Amino acid sequence: MKKKDNRPGAKPRAGQEPRQRNAAKPAKQKDGAPRNRNADHVRPATSATSKAPIKSNVKDVATAKVKIAPQETEQVPPRPLKQRTGAMPAEQVPVILESLGAGDFHLIDTGNGLKLEQYGQYRIVRPEAQALWRPSLPDRVWENADSIFSGDTDEDGMGRWRFPKEPLEETWPLSLLGVNFLGRFTAFRHVGVFPEQIVHWEWLKHTIETSDRPLKVLNLFGYTGVASLVAAAAGAEVTHVDASKKAIGWARENQALAGLENAPIRWICEDAMKFILREERRGNSYDIILTDPPKFGRGTHGEVWELFDHLPLMLDVCRDILSPKALGLVLTAYSIRASFYSMHELMRETMRGAGGEVASGELVIREAGLDGKTPGRVLSTSLFSRWVPK
Repeated sequence: MKKKDNRPGAKPRAGQEPRQRNAAKPAKQKDGAPRNRNADHVRPATSATSKAPIKSNVKDVATAKVKIAPQETEQVPPRPLKQRTGAMPAEQVPVILESLGAGDFHLIDTGNGLKLEQYGQYRIVRPEAQALWRPSLPDRVWENADSIFSGDTDEDGMGRWRFPKEPLEETWPLSLLGVNFLGRFTAFRHVGVFPEQIVHWEWLKHTIETSDRPLKVLNLFGYTGVASLVAAAAGAEVTHVDASKKAIGWARENQALAGLENAPIRWICEDAMKFILREERRGNSYDIILTDPPKFGRGTHGEVWELFDHLPLMLDVCRDILSPKALGLVLTAYSIRASFYSMHELMRETMRGAGGEVASGELVIREAGLDGKTPGRVLSTSLFSRWVPK
């Protein structure tokens, strides 16, 4: 399965963007480390044709005002996994959620360990270990890219962007599902959005807009906030949690660009596990929870997150902070050596006795050609499992 980034977010994200989402300092992982989506140390991209850093057209996101939860001094005893009883939810497997692209994004071509993508006005080439085949399009199409990433072969390895035509700004505008946000050339190959998750965001948007009541959404390891903004634009009250102050600063920039400054979004810079444990003790609940943990990460105070060690407890706590009329719990997992069935059975055990149905499988993106409308091969990106009530 694909490795993920720079999103307990790249800092845990221990509890808490490669998406760099929650590791304060990403650890290299063989064979597909998690996206470090929340790393605080993302550096500006540099041009291969110029040694000078590319000038950013935005403020330093590290200076953005965010709510940083204070470190608790009380010693809370470890919270054990609860013994769930009752029948397991119905199941739907395998489920392949496919995207042909959306908004300003589509996958043009893949092959030779690379992928050619369209992000708004830019055509980008990035490494993709699972593209084992040969490209469909001729070399001249690939050579016409605006930006090419090269660097460490690990997903979270640092590298550099090369701009064959001309140096580009560090950020540029993008849009998905009617929400505007910033793309950014980070040192970990990611650009601030994981478009394969558009299928989850479409489900999220539809669920919120068709609900007969106001909904509360919790977005754990929220990275640059695109999912949070989609939920808020649809009418939900959103709590966005990520251990990286830089990632949350970027998310707040996206909020302003999307024209959602007055939307009910809480931006929480904290370890995700620590946050949900506190919410459980306080009796707070949410109607929909999205969680997108990395394989490895570190929280705001050095908390260590290991997906295989901590995911069962995280899901267990998430179940307890679901509201009595909850509408969904969504898990996405990148960069791990595992079958989707592992996530599937864990989700069913977690939701034992709650009824409903668990659907699990893979998120994939289908090539769409130069015109964005010509279906080609499918590229697998991540595992997912989603519980919904009947």
